[in-house]
Amino acid sequence: QLHLVESGGGLVQPGGALRLSCTASGGVVDYYMIGWFRQAPGKEREGVSCISRWGGRTNFAESVKGRFTISRDNVKNTVDLQMNNLKPEDTGNYYCAAVRSTSGDYASLYPYDYHYWGQGTQVSIFS
Repeated sequence: QLHLVESGGGLVQPGGALRLSCTASGGVVDYYMIGWFRQAPGKEREGVSCISRWGGRTNFAESVKGRFTISRDNVKNTVDLQMNNLKPEDTGNYYCAAVRSTSGDYASLYPYDYHYWGQGTQVSIFS
């Protein structure tokens, strides 16, 4: 069973950047695909980015393409989300999530596919 902890959230002005980190423990992370999700007040949780077991496959929400990047280090048990050129609509509570995957090149942006979740880190973009 995995335990996930997010870090790196904060307040930033539009156009700024943040780097979020997800640290996993309690399992062999090589077996898990990892996703980043966000949820704003009154909104449904949405997929932001995800990465396959070995990092060979990544997906991004259309709204963040070209601005966000995702990477993983299976030795350090971390998955990072670099967020550049932040916009007010990026505001929300960001969660990392994991689920065991039998495929080495599959990554899902659907929160329903994930089993283990962190507690979230708040990202606020203000003008």
